[in-house]
Amino acid sequence: MAVNYPNQEQPKTREEVRKVKEIEKQKTVETQPKKKRIRVRFIPIWLRLILLVVFTFVFLMAGAAVGYGMLGGGKTTDVFKASTWTHIHDLVDK
Repeated sequence: MAVNYPNQEQPKTREEVRKVKEIEKQKTVETQPKKKRIRVRFIPIWLRLILLVVFTFVFLMAGAAVGYGMLGGGKTTDVFKASTWTHIHDLVDK
């Protein structure tokens, strides 16, 4: 990579080389227009929020089924009946 120096003579020290490179870098940065980066999302934010609500509901039901059916000793499908929840509600309120 050839470097064109302003004085057409090579600098003698490292500091002079750094200064020349820094000056060239500033010139190229000033001449280039700044590009605005556009971010493209694969999943839009509104869809992420809907998925969050759906997954929360699904995992809540799965957790209740595992907790009531496997850990609690009842039938797994009984957790989705309204009578089970009224019974649990009555036990908590008592």
